[in-house]
Amino acid sequence: MKTFEDKVVIVTGGSAGIGRAAALQFAAMGARVLITGRRAERLDKVSAAHPNIEALVADTSNPQDASVTIRKAFQLWGRIDVLVNNAGAGAIMPLAQADAERVKEIFAVNVVGPTLLAKEALPYLTETKGTIINISSTFGSKAGAMLSHYGASKAALEYMTRAWALELAPMGIRVNAIAVGPTETEALTEMMGLSKEDAEAVKHHEIQQIPLKRRGTPEEVAHWIVSFASTDNTWVTGQVLGVDGGLAIA
Repeated sequence: MKTFEDKVVIVTGGSAGIGRAAALQFAAMGARVLITGRRAERLDKVSAAHPNIEALVADTSNPQDASVTIRKAFQLWGRIDVLVNNAGAGAIMPLAQADAERVKEIFAVNVVGPTLLAKEALPYLTETKGTIINISSTFGSKAGAMLSHYGASKAALEYMTRAWALELAPMGIRVNAIAVGPTETEALTEMMGLSKEDAEAVKHHEIQQIPLKRRGTPEEVAHWIVSFASTDNTWVTGQVLGVDGGLAIA
């Protein structure tokens, strides 16, 4: 079913994990999808997986790349309907080891980047009455030791989601977020910088905490991203949906 026929979707952090799964699901439903990320080889593999996907090397933490990303999507297809702010940064960082540059990097990706992308996309989303979907985390509302700065950046993203929903509603633009729990991606080793051994220990601990006793899959999260973007849900805005196996209530 081509639910997104003729629609244009931007997915940041689209080279792997949740971003990749979302891009493939959108493309399979007829959307034209622009994915961004920092690794050209990974991006090319995803774009090769479906003819509706195009790739652009761009860094969400670089303010100049926001306008480049939005302009590229419009040049390719002449419209923008959906912006998925999926790219993320984080660290397991005890307060005693807090580093100014690392904190700045987390907020640059998780707060400043989505802000500038949304700003640049605003004229195009106004034209299409489009939607913005921000990817948050269970730890945007649930306290976690050594996750203070990561969690704070996601809490900021959730606040921006609600504030933008109010601000942009008169333009017909919907804004929602998904608070994602532990998911089977490379985030622990690549984003959080853990060794494989430490990552496995964290996964074991997480599974014990999650009421459904398993980690999620990228495809399960992507399902809700696509659902929020669907024209079947045009009366939903300002919401933060937990997709986390029940972790937020545990």
